[in-house]
Order: sequence, then structure tokens, then C-alpha cells
Amino acid sequence: MTQRIVITGAAGLVGQNLLARLVEQPGLSLVGIDKHPANTAILRRLHPGLEVIEADLAQPGPWQEAFAGADAVVVNQAQIGGLDRAEYIANNVAATERVLEAMARARVPYMVGISSSVVNSRAQDLYVETKTLQEKLYLESGIACAVLRPTLMFGWFDRKHLGWLRRFMDRTPVFPIPGSGDYLRQPLYAGDFCAVIESCLRQRHGGTHDVSGLHTITYGALIRMIHDIVQPRARIVNIPYSAFWALLWLYAKFDRNPPFTVKQLEALVIPETFPVTDWPDRFGVTPTPLEDALRRTFTDPRYRDVVLEF
Repeated sequence: MTQRIVITGAAGLVGQNLLARLVEQPGLSLVGIDKHPANTAILRRLHPGLEVIEADLAQPGPWQEAFAGADAVVVNQAQIGGLDRAEYIANNVAATERVLEAMARARVPYMVGISSSVVNSRAQDLYVETKTLQEKLYLESGIACAVLRPTLMFGWFDRKHLGWLRRFMDRTPVFPIPGSGDYLRQPLYAGDFCAVIESCLRQRHGGTHDVSGLHTITYGALIRMIHDIVQPRARIVNIPYSAFWALLWLYAKFDRNPPFTVKQLEALVIPETFPVTDWPDRFGVTPTPLEDALRRTFTDPRYRDVVLEF
């Protein structure tokens, strides 16, 4: 029996990785929804047989009909960067409200709600605020669901975070690390996270789950590990935190959607880690060692050169 699965935010990091995995599985009818024209075009090019809908989920429209007959939905759209509060509200809150309304009308029985580890963070920014509101919407929807809280992710199609930093290494002779770089991170491989989502779709797991990277590493060591793998032209240099902050502040004056903001820098240096649970056993997923995952991300010929737009 064929299962119909709708994935929102389908043309972003998680959506692209998830669909690359699910299109190879038999018995699935997949629908991807995303509002970004260039990235939905990439999704169509990579998977010509996939049903792709380009739509703004914050606004009512014909896209709502796609939920009819769906067996499950992965609610995955999110605003993860930028400076415009209205964009965070629209993409993380209003769009989620519209999706849940469409699911309720179509009587979709199950969803996987993609939250974030930042709901447990001490950082205060627009992403933390609106992802916390989004998770609350999942839990109060009345729809059976698994809510997943991943830490910082990397993998194929990473347009921000580590993917952007890796590409920056090829564009500059010097790669700056703020301060000492001794800020603990728990990077999570998107391939492993998508395996968790697939397990939820097949087993109908419930509850709220922290899905943290199992390898705790400093930001500086992580950057040097990427540098060793890709061998770029940039030389790594530590610069004072205040100078790095000033450069980001100045950059934002010329770019309304900067890939890295002062708020993200402030969150980066907070000395915190997130709960590590036995998600590999719970979801039946074998985690990929960090260095192997970075090597797959940046050297796999199928997707290493596919770059999504911001």
C-alpha cells in the first residue's frame, strides 16, 4: 500500500536531504512544498518525478489541497537566519499555523514536527523565540506527532552554517575564528537526522526527542577538521571577538540577509551543550562518525557542488 507523505520546507537543508533518501524507498508517494523559486527548481532538477509545489505556506492557497489523503506530514519549514522579525514570524509561526489547519481539515493522522535544540538554549534571538512558539503549536495541535529537536546540522545542501563556511574558505586567503574558538558545539549530520525522521514515519514514534550530535567538539577544532578535509586556499587565523563582532555588524549594513549575524555570534560563544539521549537505539539509527560525515558532505560527487540560495 502506497503512503502519501507531504514535506514542507522541502527545498532546504533537511528537506533536500530527506527527499534524497526517501525517493529511493518503495511504496511512498512524496510531495514537497517550498516557497523559494531557485531552490524548488533545484529540487525538481534532482528528482524529476517528484511532485513539487512552490507556495508560501504563511498564505492560504491551492497548496492546502495537497494534504488530502496524506498519511503523514513532515513540518519542516523554518526561517533560520536574517534580521527581519516579520520573516521569522511568517515562516516559523504563521506558516505552521496554516499547515496545521490544512492537516486538521484533511484529517491527516500523523506528523513529524521539526523543532530545534535552541528551545533549551540560553540564547535570546528571533530564531529561539519563534522556534519555541512553533514547537508549542505542534504539541497543542491535537495531531499525533513526534517532535524532534536537532542541534546545529550540516550535510549536503547546507547553504548556511558549515556549508557556507566551507565555501568561504575557497573565497578568501584568511579564515577568521573569533577569539580562542574554544566554544563547544554538537554538530549533527543531516543524513543521520533524516534517518531518524524516516524511522518516525515508518514506526509512528510519538513524544518529544532531543537529537543532538554525539560528538562534542570546539568550534575551532571543527573548522580545522573541515580545513584538513577540503584543503582550501584560506589560512586559519584567530582574531579578537570584538573585531569579529564589528565586522559582522558592518557586513549587515550592506546585506539585509547576511549568512552569519552578530546574534548568531553571541549565541556561538555561550558555553552550553544540549542533552545527549540514546536516539540511535530509540530510532534504530547507526550514527555516522563526525569526520566520516564531514567527508561525505564535502567530497561526495553527487551533491557537493549543489549550492542552495539564501
